Amino acid sequence: MTDILTITLNPALDVLTSIDKVSDTHKMRCGAVIKHPGGGGVNVARVLHRLGANCVAAYLAGGVTGERHHKLMSAEKVRCHVVPIAEETRESFSAHETSSGNDFRFVLPGPNISAAEYETLFDYVAQHMPKKFLVISGGLAPGVPNNFYARLASLAKQHGVRVVLDTNGPALAETLKAGVYLFKPSLRELRDLTGQDLPDEESQVAAAQQLIESGQAEIVAVSLGADGAIVVSAHERWRASAIPVDVQTTIGAGDSFVAGMVWALSRDEGLVRAFQYGMASGAAALLAPGTSLAQAADVHGLIPSARVNS
Repeated sequence: MTDILTITLNPALDVLTSIDKVSDTHKMRCGAVIKHPGGGGVNVARVLHRLGANCVAAYLAGGVTGERHHKLMSAEKVRCHVVPIAEETRESFSAHETSSGNDFRFVLPGPNISAAEYETLFDYVAQHMPKKFLVISGGLAPGVPNNFYARLASLAKQHGVRVVLDTNGPALAETLKAGVYLFKPSLRELRDLTGQDLPDEESQVAAAQQLIESGQAEIVAVSLGADGAIVVSAHERWRASAIPVDVQTTIGAGDSFVAGMVWALSRDEGLVRAFQYGMASGAAALLAPGTSLAQAADVHGLIPSARVNS
């Protein structure tokens, strides 16, 4: 039995290129192309595998793009369970503007998923419930109902499995109604969820505490981008500044953050130590282009720089 199972409903073959400056009208001649297997839960599983976790990535995939995606996962030796679908797995295109250091990300909607396809994934989860964590990460694919993640969360809770949630939109609100162990929103996602501006740390902490008090999450970890992150539980609150690194990309930091926290929590490291690993993993993801994500040696090397304050 695996310790950690990650779920991805709408994976993507991530395609990255570079260009001096993005502009309209004219053809833009790009640099070399880098391809990685992507999607929220897929990325979390890739980093967990590098850290040595007992993890399986379950996801939907189809067509030539899906085959290419799975080959890249296999090349990284990540344990996978792929549910075949009739339509083609999407690509996700990013252009790194070298003159500014900005990343321009173009996210396609993805294939339409049939009820038979998403129910096959649900049945797999029901029959292969992990021992410790179910990580639900990434958006829903077209055709999947908004309550699908909530169903997975309820199922996991029935088995005593802790649910980690990182998604957006209507599916987010539905799943929080079921209650999760760890919820990882960006500040923008927390604002959208609460309908509040959340201009400062006190208001952000208060919003997280409200989610906890209402039973929607036990821990809320809010990523603040260049401003670091905050982690709130029923009795604790912690703040960490971003770790200064030579940023090569802004892609994949959130997924790596989740992986670092889950890895440490699965080892019973405690919340503060898990927060440190989340910060180190997020920072490590910035060191290489595309969705290369965090490497284990970089994560461990950055831990001394992950300073957490109450």
